[in-house]
Amino acid sequence: MATKRLYRSPRGKIFGVCTGLAEWRDLPADPVRLIVFLVVLATGIFPGALIYLAAALLIPMNPGYESSSTIYRDEEPTQSDDELKAEYERLKKKVEKMESEMFNKERDWDDRFREGQ
Repeated sequence: MATKRLYRSPRGKIFGVCTGLAEWRDLPADPVRLIVFLVVLATGIFPGALIYLAAALLIPMNPGYESSSTIYRDEEPTQSDDELKAEYERLKKKVEKMESEMFNKERDWDDRFREGQ
């Protein structure tokens, strides 16, 4: 019986540690991520995050994956530059509208507070 080695996965979200653990034990990656996240929270974030970072540094990257299967491959952009600029302008206007509404509400509450004095 051949034993599997523990490797980080290039398909992982953050350093590939959780996905590597899941592949090592033939488990789904999402529950492993959830468990690791809960452990990091339970340890007070810093110790758990430090252990995760140490695991990312000590566990080697899986050499069996092709470099074309990683998230860093060159792909054609899904939107043109003009479409991205138009989307940026639309979102910028939406944020500016939300900011003006928020500040107007704050001013309204300030005015109401001053009227009550």
